[in-house]
Amino acid sequence: MALPYELLIGLRYTRAKRRNHFISFISLISMLGIGLGVAALIVVLSVMNGFQKELRTRILGVASHIQITGISGELENWPAIAAQAKGHLAVREVAPYVQSQGMFSVDGQVKGVLVRGIVPDMEDRVADFRKTIQSGSLDALQPGGFGVVLGADLARSLRVFTGDRVTLIAPQGTVTPAGVVPRLKTFTVVGIFEVGMYEYDSGLALIHLDDAQRLYQMDDRVSGVRLKVDDLFQAPRIARELAGHINADAYLSDWTKSHANFFRAVQIEKNMMFIILSLIVAVAAFNLVSTLVMAVTDKQADIAILRTLGARPRSIMAVFVVQGALVGCIGLGLGIAGGVALALNIDVVVPFIERITGVHFLAKDVYYISDLPSDLQWGDVWGVTAIAFVLSLLATLYPSWRASRVNPAEALRYE
Repeated sequence: MALPYELLIGLRYTRAKRRNHFISFISLISMLGIGLGVAALIVVLSVMNGFQKELRTRILGVASHIQITGISGELENWPAIAAQAKGHLAVREVAPYVQSQGMFSVDGQVKGVLVRGIVPDMEDRVADFRKTIQSGSLDALQPGGFGVVLGADLARSLRVFTGDRVTLIAPQGTVTPAGVVPRLKTFTVVGIFEVGMYEYDSGLALIHLDDAQRLYQMDDRVSGVRLKVDDLFQAPRIARELAGHINADAYLSDWTKSHANFFRAVQIEKNMMFIILSLIVAVAAFNLVSTLVMAVTDKQADIAILRTLGARPRSIMAVFVVQGALVGCIGLGLGIAGGVALALNIDVVVPFIERITGVHFLAKDVYYISDLPSDLQWGDVWGVTAIAFVLSLLATLYPSWRASRVNPAEALRYE
């Protein structure tokens, strides 16, 4: 099957050795610039995805996918509500909890905390606290034992370790003839966890559900029920569906609402990085304009000859569009190959660079996440590919249009 002559001439111009080697050099720079910009964009988006995934994993290690909380702050007959929620096909596990404010006091040190009462075995099904335990054990939380598991930063601020005793002051007071007296209870530190999120490490304390109900005078009531679903990204939809099946005065919220501002900030940061790095690709792509303008000037005699042989202006334009698009596609291919390879092996490349330079990008004594996480998503790769290709194609239009406007008589006057 015969190829159009515009395509053949465009490919020949790309392969041929030019009389002006400076044009070839500019073409090479444009090609490498596009490749470098595309590779950088793919790698940065993969690292941003990796950080987003890592932070989401850490947050959901403490927060649940969906929470059912009582409108008045208390939920009665929680087993029936948990059974109703478990009836949904997408709900995998449920766990009750009691949550309230309190203050810990140790040797004059006072710290406000969020106290959460849990059942360790059930909590393991909806959260990953056990993986974050630095010392002690979550199983040491026994009903009536009045043990507590503290966040690492909270334990440091109180200067306590596993085995120490702390006094918990509950806001609910006891009415006595002398007035309302705060409720006090001594707890033993049986564990210390570190999630990596300051909000939890510095202000969350875990006690057993029975101890929390006794301390906050809730009898057999709870604050709510935590749910774990099959697909965490479908949590908003599942929460809406559950709202019509839960027979109780309760409020349903999912993890995207409880941490909406945080995840929105991360997404905005990713979008801004995408825009900034896309401008780098645009600059590299529009280097093709200068390359093709010089190529058109260099090939004016050839253009004039083609016009005298009967070539139409749009055919001349197609020749240089093919030439510019081929340069852009080669650079794009190099960028995709390099970017994907680097994104998939960043856990090997970064330590290698650190060993050579002697510089640690994410020092373990400063950052909790000491390695660059990478999560390559092919949707991002195809999006970057489409944008780079369109920019490269747009860059060829003006020089190609100028080539189609060359007057044969003027071009051949001094030949």
